[in-house]
Amino acid sequence: MRQARGLYFCLFLAALAILPASIGALDFGFITSQYVGFNNQTGGENRFEYRGDMLPRFSGLIGDMGEFTVSPGFTIGKEDAFYYVPEFLRTEIVLRFGGSVIKAGRIYYADPLGFIASGLFDGVQFAHNSVAGTFSIGAWYTGLLYKKTANITMTDNEQKAYDTALDYNDFVNTYFAPRRLLVSVDWEHPSVAERLLLKAAVTGQADFSDSGEKYHSVYVTVKAGLPLNSFLFELGGSLETAFIGTAAGQINTMAFAGNLGISWTPPASFNSRLSFNVRYAGARVDNFIRAFVPVTTKYFGDVFKPRLPGLTMLGLNYTARLSRFIGMSLSAIHFVRNDLGTFSAYPLGADNSEGHFLGTEFFARLIWSPVSDIQFNFGGGAFLPLLGDAAPDANTQWRVELTAIIALY
Repeated sequence: MRQARGLYFCLFLAALAILPASIGALDFGFITSQYVGFNNQTGGENRFEYRGDMLPRFSGLIGDMGEFTVSPGFTIGKEDAFYYVPEFLRTEIVLRFGGSVIKAGRIYYADPLGFIASGLFDGVQFAHNSVAGTFSIGAWYTGLLYKKTANITMTDNEQKAYDTALDYNDFVNTYFAPRRLLVSVDWEHPSVAERLLLKAAVTGQADFSDSGEKYHSVYVTVKAGLPLNSFLFELGGSLETAFIGTAAGQINTMAFAGNLGISWTPPASFNSRLSFNVRYAGARVDNFIRAFVPVTTKYFGDVFKPRLPGLTMLGLNYTARLSRFIGMSLSAIHFVRNDLGTFSAYPLGADNSEGHFLGTEFFARLIWSPVSDIQFNFGGGAFLPLLGDAAPDANTQWRVELTAIIALY
């Protein structure tokens, strides 16, 4: 199976490489992103990080009914050691006919809440626009993606594989994401009763990994948005049903997740927004009601980046475009664990605490774009465990970073 996956990957890359030449004239674009950062992410010694991304993009038309995009990428960087990674990013064919759209290739998908399954996946999606809303159905495979981009860590074995460094002498076993099949049926209506934005989805994923424990799951998700004058109110929730296969048999579980958001656009001479968000990802109550496990891992902090299961995050964020060239953001996020067993990483020590409040992160970001094709992004902040009761004596984490982005079209 591993050898077959490597063969399929090579055929996939070859097909994408010859696609532009087989269709016609191309548009070309190129983006490079250069990142440097200093941090003590583990709460211990200071660390320097560098990452350089080179992202060419080829695109063109397919007759008068569609277009294609091919976006290879190459990354070099240094964290604990030097690394380099080739991969294909968004690479898709889009065909339109009437009120329908078909997308195929390495395409982007996100669930209504944005933290269950989001990112690039290999597959196909069909969508149809009607007076009753937009209906779509898609099926994707994750096993050809680069593991750090896919960020799928649903089980302990997948987390260990994610943490294992890429080894080109063992490329197949250390490059690819876990093998899962993702299927989703979605519906969206932008203006129910000329006021309410509604989104809903039924999403399922099946585990095709070689590990002994299998984790299959189904998510039923609904989200509503209500604009009211200068405010936007959002409320969403998801019910997860999981089927966990073990040596002792199958275990059926249930979990819940939710999101509440309130945004305000103040009357000012420049564009700005103040928002408050609460994200909740279940708690383990017993062997049936467990912590909510999303398909893809998404981090909501810039300094403190815990996995989502078993946590609640309360965030306050202010963004502003101060001028044509300068923007900024300020954020504060407080992290709370919903039970005393699901989350056990930093800032907790070897002895589990009885406290639920992990601490608060503060982060500020300044964006300067002197011209449309160049942007400098400077950020810095800290996570303070002393503002919680779970591990108030733990080391403070901090991070400062600078990213330069240049786009050529």
